[in-house]
Amino acid sequence: MEQLLPVLLIGLAFVLLFILPARQRKKIAERQATMQQSLQIGTPIMLSCGLYGTVAALQETTLDVEVSAGTVLRFARAAVLELAAPTDPPGTKHADGGGVDLGKASDA
Repeated sequence: MEQLLPVLLIGLAFVLLFILPARQRKKIAERQATMQQSLQIGTPIMLSCGLYGTVAALQETTLDVEVSAGTVLRFARAAVLELAAPTDPPGTKHADGGGVDLGKASDA
């Protein structure tokens, strides 16, 4: 029985370190592929490099991203990390005054 214990521990370590993470990576890759295939023109996105923009055109393996008015860049679809929340055009004022809340208390 003592000779079987190390083999069982190695087997358990293999499952925990290789099999379970591989299944999780597969699920994440499937979700990412579904998201990339569902992109449409006008969708706000964030790329893996941290660049935000809007989908301007779609090709089979690439997409054009408009990062500012008149500036369009081409990226591989795999570079799309996530769908971003729609952003307001620069200079738009909000009902609350348009200020950015940094979580600081005012000195009153």
